[in-house]
Amino acid sequence: MKYTVDIVIEVPLDICTKMFDTIENLKHWQRGFISVEHVSGTPGAFGSKMKTHYKVGKNQMALIETITHKNLPYEVHSTYNIDGLDDIQENYFGPTPENFTKWVSVNEFVPLNFKMRMMIWLMPKTFKKQTLQYMKDFKNFAEKGISVSHA
Repeated sequence: MKYTVDIVIEVPLDICTKMFDTIENLKHWQRGFISVEHVSGTPGAFGSKMKTHYKVGKNQMALIETITHKNLPYEVHSTYNIDGLDDIQENYFGPTPENFTKWVSVNEFVPLNFKMRMMIWLMPKTFKKQTLQYMKDFKNFAEKGISVSHA
């Protein structure tokens, strides 16, 4: 399943992408974020891996992020491996005429087992809705300093 979503963030491109690329900011715009741990490579660089932990409802999950392409302030692409599912994400950033930032996120979810194949087939809108929620939360954090963190 593949989809694209975009949002305009009323912050200049260089400031926006620095906020996006700062690991310490994840807790402010990724709901359920618990912690992150470095796995391999130079943190934040091409090829690096980190393990991110989230709480979703009563459950906890961990995913492995691998940076597959990085050309900031314009692009950062990653893959996210979750049990039974790969998320291939391409993020593109560009300036608007008003000196804001347009963020375009291209996402492809690849199920690796029957359970995830069924989940994608039965609930495709859930994935897009989650991506858009993260983007809106990042926009609120970047523009207004509003954090989703309760810690």
